[in-house]
Amino acid sequence: MKAQKTADLSLFITVTGLLLASLAFVYTASASFSVAKAMTSEGMLIKHATKVVLAIAAMIFFTKIDYHKYQKHSKWLMLLGILFLAAVLVVGHTELGAKRWLPLGPFSFQPSEFVKIALVLHISALCAAKKEFIGDFKKSFIPLLVWTGAAAGLIAKQPNMSNASVLVLLAFGIMFIAQMPIKYMLSTGAIAIVGGGIYLMTAWYRVQRILAFLGHENEHTSRISYQTTQALIALGSGGLTGLGIGQSRQRDFYLPESYGDFIYSIIGEEYGFIGAAFLLLIFAFIIIRGIQIAKHAPDPFGRYVASGITLMIGINTLINSLVNSGLMPVTGLPMPFVSYGGTNMIFSAAAVGILLNISKFTTSLPDPKKMTASIRYA
Repeated sequence: MKAQKTADLSLFITVTGLLLASLAFVYTASASFSVAKAMTSEGMLIKHATKVVLAIAAMIFFTKIDYHKYQKHSKWLMLLGILFLAAVLVVGHTELGAKRWLPLGPFSFQPSEFVKIALVLHISALCAAKKEFIGDFKKSFIPLLVWTGAAAGLIAKQPNMSNASVLVLLAFGIMFIAQMPIKYMLSTGAIAIVGGGIYLMTAWYRVQRILAFLGHENEHTSRISYQTTQALIALGSGGLTGLGIGQSRQRDFYLPESYGDFIYSIIGEEYGFIGAAFLLLIFAFIIIRGIQIAKHAPDPFGRYVASGITLMIGINTLINSLVNSGLMPVTGLPMPFVSYGGTNMIFSAAAVGILLNISKFTTSLPDPKKMTASIRYA
């Protein structure tokens, strides 16, 4: 099957715009930390700008690759991801007590981000191949569960509970769209919740995070809740219209990771409720556009992949915004396309590139101008 048209321009422009806007967000949020690291105030910005360029290049590159090719090679991509996850446990770089980064010469990357995309592709390929007997427990559900469990288990071992949970949600989301019997997913989900609860209790710092979220104050939870408290101060200080670009006070060594996982709070402080809400509306547009691409995909594989990528972006955005707002315990998930960093940004952009390639094969897509008008006047 050959592509009949160009990729969805509205989605490309929106994601590219977010990546470019992240330059301003990261600069104002990281200037103080950059100076403290014996660099100029632009030191971290320059590093981030390099990764933004790589992310845009990755998005364009993957837009040009026919997504049907992944269906044939998804198993090998998944095996490569499993190999990366196993390698990071042996030779990975340890940071804050966790092995999540795999060194590759002068560079390093987080294999869990690669595995998210690999799993979306492989679960989609398996669901498409097993469409005729998707309700068969042994032939269909078990193989999907084995791949998901192997990847999630290795990520949890790092430990990285947040990304392991996202991986499971992605797999189950695609299975649901592929019409896997609900009873299989509910029973397995119940077991996973119990197992996850036991896993949470095996590490004292995870227990303290839950206690801090529930408002239980002690010597340990006070330190943990400090980050959430400072994030809420940032959001509250912004009011309706914000303090102004570059006027954040919480970035000055009050809010840890102000340029990374908690950059959304700095955006709320500088741009106010209006700016923070507008950012979420941009993500809503990306998600709605992804759903439309999935709906108009020409085959089950394209539909499942588009749904999985859209779900991946949506879950990460939702969790990050909830954590910044104090509505979830602190996790290590960044805001897609916005937070400082390389691996998540580049692989998220690459995933959008795959989504854009699927859009080339759609028969028709709703006019984005009409869609934005309906949102504006709703």
